[in-house]
Amino acid sequence: MATRRNTDAPTAPIDHSVAGLAARQVAHGAVADLIGKTRGFALEDALAQAGQAAGLDAADAGLARAIATATFRRLGFLRRVLAARLSQGLPEDQPRLVALLATGAVQILDLNVPDHAAVDLGVRLAKADPQLQHLSGLVNAVLRRIVRERAEILAQPGDPLSDNTPDWLARRWNAAYGQETARAIAAAHLQGAALDITVQSDAAEWAERLGGVALPTGSVRLHEIRSPVAELPGYAEGQWWVQDAAAALPAILLGVKPGDRVADLCAAPGGKTAQLAAAGASVLAVDRSSPRLERLSQNFSRLGLEAEIRVGDALALPDEAAFDAVLLDAPCSATGTLRRHPDVAWTKTESDIGRLIGLQKRLFDKAATLVRPGGRLVYCTCSLEREEGEAQVTTFLTRNPDFERVPVRPEELGGLSEVIDPSGDLRTLPAHLNGVAPEARGGLDGFFATRLRRKA
Repeated sequence: MATRRNTDAPTAPIDHSVAGLAARQVAHGAVADLIGKTRGFALEDALAQAGQAAGLDAADAGLARAIATATFRRLGFLRRVLAARLSQGLPEDQPRLVALLATGAVQILDLNVPDHAAVDLGVRLAKADPQLQHLSGLVNAVLRRIVRERAEILAQPGDPLSDNTPDWLARRWNAAYGQETARAIAAAHLQGAALDITVQSDAAEWAERLGGVALPTGSVRLHEIRSPVAELPGYAEGQWWVQDAAAALPAILLGVKPGDRVADLCAAPGGKTAQLAAAGASVLAVDRSSPRLERLSQNFSRLGLEAEIRVGDALALPDEAAFDAVLLDAPCSATGTLRRHPDVAWTKTESDIGRLIGLQKRLFDKAATLVRPGGRLVYCTCSLEREEGEAQVTTFLTRNPDFERVPVRPEELGGLSEVIDPSGDLRTLPAHLNGVAPEARGGLDGFFATRLRRKA
């Protein structure tokens, strides 16, 4: 195995002369940056930034996204496959090489890509990269061997929990949910996610028009998408917006009525804000990210909805106790979103959870100061980690005895009693929805939400 090269060496400019090469170059670069931890943002942002800089068209941007997402979805499995075919094992100290081999291997094993394209373009990428030029022969040999041994490799997919979940997450989920449920969660992550939408009215009608199915919770699930989302019926007219079915539940729990004054803290990207505004509430949407709030504003223009949109830190709001309801979707580890964002499992660490817990606590207490007597507060996170959910509400109620829990009822969620825990809080898991009609299956993001009332 060659010695480690300088990881700060410049990479080659994007080559558009060979079909598909630019897309693979963007995918490879994004994966390398994230597994090498040289950038602190999500795969979606890395791909968007690199794709825009490279001038990728919609088709190539979609291909880059498909390759990178598939790579992270099965990264543990791919690492095992590659390590078994390298005499000295996988060189984890060379993230650009690992990323190139993994993105090439996933095309051969999981994607509808011609073998010759996956191999040839992988070798081209190696030759064009100053850090990898000397390893182009190795890349060629490994990828060709994977082509030859594909049937054998696919016949041994391994265990989704032990092979495709980082050890620290597998350990936590085993402890929190038991091994059987933890394995079901990991298996759901491998299946990915359908496209869920929230409609302004008549979910059944839009399910029929779009060829989807209305879920018990009121969302519409689309499994077969043959056009870009923006070209689907009803999108341009503002009849619906994209939102995971689990992410739509916390706003439902808030139970707002027309005229209610509502604060939506950490509001971007705005799906919950749209639900609250569509219900007739007067909404203050607060978030620290100006670009994300700009996208929220653009979405509201399309949807024909109104809200007061404010860039700023929710912790800096005055303690005015003036809102009928407050929704806090707190910053979290996002380990409940791996069906859609598999990179989270490999780019977050256990220490991130400890750092976030303190922020969640401060935001939770701050949200409480905004609720009028008799008003409602919903705290939620898209995390599977109990410290960010169940433990937070337990300690909050100890600190704030003027609040009481209002248990969630199955009829509020279309009868889905399996997502309500013994305390009456919402806890969705990626493996949920198995009890509904087959065409509606596909899991949910992992969410926790608790509903509280400030005592009068």
